[in-house]
Amino acid sequence: MTSVETTGRAVADSRGSAPARPAARRLLPGTGRILIYQVLVIAGFFAIWEVAIRAGWIPVYIYGQPSGVVREFVKGVTDGKLLIDTWVTTQESVIGFLIGSLFGSAAGLALWLSPTTAAVIRPIMVALNGLPKIALAPLIIVWFGIGIESKIAVAAIITFIVAMIASYAGSQEVDNDYVRMLKALGATRFQIFRMVIVPGSVPWIASAFRLNIGFAMIGAVVGEYISAEQGLGQHIYYAGTLYNLNGVWAGIFALMILALVLDWFVGRAERLLKWR
Repeated sequence: MTSVETTGRAVADSRGSAPARPAARRLLPGTGRILIYQVLVIAGFFAIWEVAIRAGWIPVYIYGQPSGVVREFVKGVTDGKLLIDTWVTTQESVIGFLIGSLFGSAAGLALWLSPTTAAVIRPIMVALNGLPKIALAPLIIVWFGIGIESKIAVAAIITFIVAMIASYAGSQEVDNDYVRMLKALGATRFQIFRMVIVPGSVPWIASAFRLNIGFAMIGAVVGEYISAEQGLGQHIYYAGTLYNLNGVWAGIFALMILALVLDWFVGRAERLLKWR
């Protein structure tokens, strides 16, 4: 191994090092108490909502009713319709997230290799970032049809821009002292990129992944709102057209549960990336 590679590896290790994790994973002090508080807050919210409906303080036809939402949720799970819609939205969100985040991160990092290209593309990146991506959804529906492909495309486009900007910003934030040291040792630009820039940008990329799971779900649901045969977005839209507020809430809560599950998985991946 050359001295450049040895030094580069040491620099990358120093950037990505983290305290050793305990062998036995234990709940942090107070975690159980916080969980109890969270359950109490949620239960209290639904209890107040149910009481307000039964007492006639607020109209059920505008706000729905928790007991009715539970019935709709159980019905959707029992007949399988809600589960199928959740699975469709999950596929659209996850595939779009992976395509957009991975390719966007690679594109953003690659811009570091060519400052000229980065300078040319930067205004386009700013314009695309400021553009409401939802405005592209009707075009994508026309191009890809009403199937799952169009929702994946919407989610991928949204997450691509976010990942590209975050990874490029991360590459610009790497300590220049490391770069100058490797240059002094005769390292090529690609060696610096591989040994320092990529490892140093991992925290930025991981944070973008955490944001992108939400953006991917937005893209998938918006696509389903516009035109779809299945999915939670279509479920919510259809229930809304029938003024079935309990059905709308059932779809919304299914989306919230899905968001929590996907965020947990992405959080685990983020901690793994930062630890490495």
